[in-house]
Amino acid sequence: MPFTLGFNHVATLTAEIDRLVGFYKDVFGAEVTFEMAERPDHPHMIILDLGGGAALNVFEVPGETIIGERRRQGGRGAIDHYALAVDSLAALESVRDRLVKAGADIGEIQRLGSEWSLFFRDPDGMELEVCCKAE
Repeated sequence: MPFTLGFNHVATLTAEIDRLVGFYKDVFGAEVTFEMAERPDHPHMIILDLGGGAALNVFEVPGETIIGERRRQGGRGAIDHYALAVDSLAALESVRDRLVKAGADIGEIQRLGSEWSLFFRDPDGMELEVCCKAE
């Protein structure tokens, strides 16, 4: 049995923090739990509660300092993407509809092993995923 309890948070970089935070609030119901203004030694940061004990830490940095190509697998760095969890296929279908309403670039819901999966791109073009256990 693992000693760990799962992921605590994922950190991401953006050049437009208000746009990215608004997207996660609108589509996933994320809630801001902490905000830190930019300091000389630290960028502007907002922590979003994604539910289930998981958080997304969003750092605002100049766009030209973000290295890599977010739209290309292998170009996104050592961590390629992360997946958010929902509790049912119905919830996944609801997320799909909310992503469409938000104008997100989305794929199709597909079965991957014992889970249903939906890939999408956030407003910064990063490919991410939403999953649920197959019933």
